Amino acid sequence: MGRRGLLVELASAEATEAFHAELLRRRAAGELPGVTEIVPGAATVLLDGFATPGAARRLAAELPGWRIPPLASGDGSVLEIPVRYDGPDIPDVAALWGVAEDEVAGIHAATEFRVAFCGFAPGFGYLTGLGEHRHVPRRSDPRTKVPAGAVGLAGAYTGVYPRSSPGGWQLIGTAPETVLWDTSRTPAALLAPGTRVRFVPMSPPDPEGAPS
Repeated sequence: MGRRGLLVELASAEATEAFHAELLRRRAAGELPGVTEIVPGAATVLLDGFATPGAARRLAAELPGWRIPPLASGDGSVLEIPVRYDGPDIPDVAALWGVAEDEVAGIHAATEFRVAFCGFAPGFGYLTGLGEHRHVPRRSDPRTKVPAGAVGLAGAYTGVYPRSSPGGWQLIGTAPETVLWDTSRTPAALLAPGTRVRFVPMSPPDPEGAPS
């Protein structure tokens, strides 16, 4: 990938996440040649900014001999995102999962997710964790406008829309209290590859005029 970069292709999303985690571990331990960027994708990891083309070539020759341990669960703190499970596509997701509509929130909230990679829009993370039997297709009729904070499912991933945009994901909820992208914050993105995430159901709002 240019004279000072490598694009490593992996066999699966799981292998990509494990390889990315091993790269970060080796860099933290001072065992990785200096690179300026490590950018995971769905089935690739880009390493860019080697000091010399020779350094990139040497690492490329070494990579096939690396032992990559399985991705360890439970490493690092868990980011909790409060969610109101009020999405318009819950009936469709329930039908695809073969469960009752009121079970969708519990299944989703009981899952621990991990940010596999980021893209699509600033602050948008592609979160893995749902088993293959919970994967759902994108909508056949994408929406022209999805509100900021919408929580959706597509394929193997869960995502939260950081801003209003078109989109074809199956919407199951809203995260009204979470700011995913804020340029006044360092880092601006709340989610980064490797972040562990849990969605926490919010209590439904009190009916208007109900006594407190």
